[in-house]
Amino acid sequence: MFTLKTKKDRARRGQLTTAHGTIETPFFMPIATKGAVKTMSSADMKDLGAQILLSNTYHLLLRPGLESMKALGGLHRFMGWNGPILTDSGGYQVFSLARLNKTTEECVTFQSHIDGARVTLTPETSMEMQAAIGSDIAMQFDDVAAGDSTRERYEEAMERSLRWAQRSKDAFDSLPHSLTSSLIFSIVQGGTHEDLRERSVKGLIDIGFDGYAIGGLSVGESREDAYRIASRVCELLPADKPRYFMGGGMPEEIVEYVKMGVDMFDCVLPTRNARHGTLFIWTQSPATIDWASAGTTFYNKSHVTNEIYQLDQNPVDPHCSCETCATTSRAYLRHLFSVNEMLALRLSTIHNLHFYLTLMQSLRRWIGGIGG
Repeated sequence: MFTLKTKKDRARRGQLTTAHGTIETPFFMPIATKGAVKTMSSADMKDLGAQILLSNTYHLLLRPGLESMKALGGLHRFMGWNGPILTDSGGYQVFSLARLNKTTEECVTFQSHIDGARVTLTPETSMEMQAAIGSDIAMQFDDVAAGDSTRERYEEAMERSLRWAQRSKDAFDSLPHSLTSSLIFSIVQGGTHEDLRERSVKGLIDIGFDGYAIGGLSVGESREDAYRIASRVCELLPADKPRYFMGGGMPEEIVEYVKMGVDMFDCVLPTRNARHGTLFIWTQSPATIDWASAGTTFYNKSHVTNEIYQLDQNPVDPHCSCETCATTSRAYLRHLFSVNEMLALRLSTIHNLHFYLTLMQSLRRWIGGIGG
């Protein structure tokens, strides 16, 4: 259940209630694709204040597999995480990772990127796997068009995704979910074509879902196009349902999407950048930022592996209160990277995730209305 508490222009503050807890919106989901946030434990994520994690149906279907996940009692128990979990349906990964995939109206057949085994994935099997995982929020199975597709391909994928949305919803409703509060979200498709997006929104609202995601952006289109489409879709979506921007993005993009009325985000950037020594650094205390006019000046990216940090004993980020910044100098973190010490990856990931989670907390306080 989603409760809208207050607004600041189009930006929204609310609460999303799931089987494993109530989440303050807007929020960011660290990505635990295969059942773990890379280099981090579930206890780490709790200590950082993560409200919810995102895992992926495709990867967990391949390993450990549907029957193993059932036998293990679901992902919460398996990974020792007692907070909410959202699962991507696997559609995007089928098209981006699998070899020799073939799409028909019935299903997608593909070869695993791990061992080449042939696997069939349908809206129904995607829902079954997400139920076995114990997802608090399951995503519909969708047909994903590449970012450079023709209008005809975008339209085909959008229309098929609508038909698969109905099948996903029917399958979800018929499964014996152990979590009575499980939610199902649909995905708005249509590329950068506003009329296709409008048709997608109308069709999904007619089916009826617990929330609506904006898919198919942050895949190579211009930032202006992404903003234009996201803004238009937010105008069309029901005000009493949560809105989820899938896979984006840079901190300044998240700020803009929040101001359009988006409630939920996920992105690989904080963890991926961390593993390559690129850190997000506040230029001022986040408590002092006016998000209405923040632009891109509220942070910098620091490449901590650079030689200029070899003797720099300052904290990684003077405006950050994470474990890394409280205990680790720039010189030491650079040293850890230079000797290929795994601790470098963990410390950098802690900082970047703390940055993103603090960004969301600051945005919630800026919008106002309720605490935290």
